[in-house]
Amino acid sequence: MSAAPWISLLTDYGHTDGFVAACHGVIARIAPAARVIDVTHLVPPADVRRGAAVLAQTVPYLPVGVHVAVVDPGVGTARRGVALATPNGLLVGPDNGLLLDAAAALGGVTGAVQLTEPRWLASRVSSTFHGRDVFAPTAARLALGARLAEAGPPVDPAGLVRLPTPTLTRDADGFTAEVLTVDHFGNVQLAAPADLLAALPAMLLVRPPEPAPARPAVHGRTFGDAPAGDLVVYVDSAGLVAVAVNGGRAADLLQASPGDLLRVSG
Repeated sequence: MSAAPWISLLTDYGHTDGFVAACHGVIARIAPAARVIDVTHLVPPADVRRGAAVLAQTVPYLPVGVHVAVVDPGVGTARRGVALATPNGLLVGPDNGLLLDAAAALGGVTGAVQLTEPRWLASRVSSTFHGRDVFAPTAARLALGARLAEAGPPVDPAGLVRLPTPTLTRDADGFTAEVLTVDHFGNVQLAAPADLLAALPAMLLVRPPEPAPARPAVHGRTFGDAPAGDLVVYVDSAGLVAVAVNGGRAADLLQASPGDLLRVSG
């Protein structure tokens, strides 16, 4: 790791309490030269799928370093804390599926350990705040160059918890895909690769969950390709199919939420 190591931090802690500051403080005490990038702390509470998507779509653009992610509804239970090695950085967090898409984006898991070494953790580990007491101190030590193997026993990467594969079905006229995320602007990201959209015509039909009606949409490149207030289906910055409204919120218009199915057809 470099002399001025990088750590990124993603959580669902919000900004109302001191949770984020406590994590920063633990890192600063152990690795004062480390530079911390706050990816976001506004992941919806306990929304592991959203956290995983944001993490995976962000880490390829961050400096090589240690990426901490804490969206952890199972904190204090039998779920493991883990650290993962990849060709382009380290990931630290709960073994609940949160880290694996990001690991894939960084080249795949090349090693994994369970975080059990007492010297790496807080002297008293809270049963509800592993971000402060387990993951932040682990990340700080790794950023200083400590070996991953020192953090705990090895874990078989094949046994790491994985999130369910999002629904995606294709047919001659289009495809049906699960809503993966809804961003701050109300844009609806689908679990569908760009090539599925490339084969469709200029005018499309988007069918959201009932009872919301089907809506016409433009097959476009950017938001302004549709008239104001209309839908556009496009390939977003993560390379996935997404639905937006020019000047509005597609999630509201379509009454669509993460986990819902949308059909896009020509």
